[in-house]
Amino acid sequence: QLVESGGGLVQAGGSLRLSCAVTGFTLEDLAIAWFRQVPGKEREAVSSISTSDDRTWYADSVKGRFAISGDNAENRVYLQMNVLKPEDTAVYYCAAVYGLSILRKELQAEYWGNGTQVTVSS
Repeated sequence: QLVESGGGLVQAGGSLRLSCAVTGFTLEDLAIAWFRQVPGKEREAVSSISTSDDRTWYADSVKGRFAISGDNAENRVYLQMNVLKPEDTAVYYCAAVYGLSILRKELQAEYWGNGTQVTVSS
């Protein structure tokens, strides 16, 4: 099970930290990713991490502003979002898959959380 938290309303330029609690799995066995979706658009990958080898990946749109991290002891993955922009407004989902180091494609994900809303006001 994947459970997201930490979403909310923030002004442009502000920060939020999203958390994905992973239960029933061992975090090191998974590639974890954050996706986001706005109404009428496809879900897009934002960032991904493999805590077994510390590999990370970021979409160009968030590089330098977002940072993904994992805590194997707590079985949690975090997404620190800084310098938020109105275009970052979306529902953010945590996703996971076995057998990959980095998860970037929606169809590759095996498990999904229910999402958390992030709204950035201008």
